Amino acid sequence: MVEKIVPHKQRIGLYPGTFDPVTNGHLDVIGRAARLLDKLVVGVAINTGKGPLFSLEERVDLVKMEIAPIASRNGMIIEVLPFESLLVDFARKVGASMIVRGLRAVSDYDYEVQMAGMNYRMAPDIETVFLMASETHQFIASRLVKEVAKLGGDIASFVPPTTLQRVLQRIRG
Repeated sequence: MVEKIVPHKQRIGLYPGTFDPVTNGHLDVIGRAARLLDKLVVGVAINTGKGPLFSLEERVDLVKMEIAPIASRNGMIIEVLPFESLLVDFARKVGASMIVRGLRAVSDYDYEVQMAGMNYRMAPDIETVFLMASETHQFIASRLVKEVAKLGGDIASFVPPTTLQRVLQRIRG
């Protein structure tokens, strides 16, 4: 009997966020997701309500620069794309069957479960997968990184080197 070989369906995931700025915690989750997927799309949200430090174009460029080693190391495709639509609509547009969300602490959990439930209701064919940030990155939040930097604190252990330079240039003018 000859076995029929079924072609592997490409696993495409979407990791959305504002990435203002991209942190070592983001890179940790991206690296973990990259090991699970054939292709990862990092969706950079416009989200002007958060008062971004960087423009959308700057955030997309920074994420592209910082993730290049992860894509190379895993031999996979990682695309970085801006979006301003409903998350599930963007996921469908890029062909994602999975939305990747990073969890830092219990405080993230309630919000993320609500979002996952809403997304599932609108798109039951797209799964939400939660990845815990490693213990060394669980406390890092872009909002806190910006606050510490604005107050003159050292953020070198929270963000990758290129992002560090850009944040300091932007804040210290």
